[in-house]
Amino acid sequence: MGENRECVRLYLPGHANLRIAVLGGGHGLSNMLRGLKCYAKNITAIVSVADDGGGSGQLREDLGMLPPGDIRNCILALANTEPTMEKLINYRFSEGRLAGQSFGNLFLAALNGISNGFDEAVRRMGDVLAITGCVLPVTNQCVNLEAEFENGVRVLGESKIAAAKKDNDCDIRRIRLVPEHPQALPECIDAISQADLVVMGPGSLYTSIIPNLLVSGITQALGKSHALKILVMNIMTQDGETEGYTGADHVRALMRHCGSHIVDVCVANDAPIGPAQRAIYQKEDSEPIALHRAEIEQMGIAVREFPLVDSGELVRHAPDKLARALMEVWREFRFC
Repeated sequence: MGENRECVRLYLPGHANLRIAVLGGGHGLSNMLRGLKCYAKNITAIVSVADDGGGSGQLREDLGMLPPGDIRNCILALANTEPTMEKLINYRFSEGRLAGQSFGNLFLAALNGISNGFDEAVRRMGDVLAITGCVLPVTNQCVNLEAEFENGVRVLGESKIAAAKKDNDCDIRRIRLVPEHPQALPECIDAISQADLVVMGPGSLYTSIIPNLLVSGITQALGKSHALKILVMNIMTQDGETEGYTGADHVRALMRHCGSHIVDVCVANDAPIGPAQRAIYQKEDSEPIALHRAEIEQMGIAVREFPLVDSGELVRHAPDKLARALMEVWREFRFC
């Protein structure tokens, strides 16, 4: 509970009632939420549900439920609970048939079993953990992700895309959901429509961010929204997805899939990546993203750069630095 008291002191005039919708998935989204909850109370996390790997994929296959992993991480990021509960939700079994599975995933699976839908199960878990804001699956429909590469080869399944990209040694041309155009959860559309600020990313471009835009109603809602729309640029390229991509390439891929202008400002890191960190990522064919700022601005998108790197060994956005940057951009552009 001490963490929550610290967050309250960070609320600034106008921020506490700021309505924020964030779209994405993976660790990037949950990491950002840890910082944002210190600045605003009305946060809606809209999370992709195309994951089919790891413990989430196993529960999806065994129980026919939507993947709980990214949802669980976002709920925990927004939770206001005791350290013991956080350890319990994060606990992973190490032996037997449950080896590798997290208690949080199983808890959400149990809630799904006693609820009328996955979205209700997610809401109940959020209530139990007293989260700031709410977390929503982008759709209640079961979907898979298909990637089509530049050579025409297609692969079905999010967990298979990275390996298939290496095998085919060419870029991803397009991704699609199967079945195509699943209907967005109405609450997601409402959250985007009512938001003052919409944030996309950070996270895997093709497997976390873009899948949300392929759900029917999401891009349309973004196009109609009067909110300030921000894209948080990743710090590093991602092995199996965006090797060799510039920041401008990320934006072009986003626009190619959504078919409309849905970004007002791109927020990017300008802090240097040290040699030791570069060496770690070079083993994975990953490198700092060259922004190509002028190209992004030529697309009609403003660019703002901040030192956003966490101090740890891995290259991650620091939650507090990213949240402060987003609030600074909000203050700059809110009356434009």
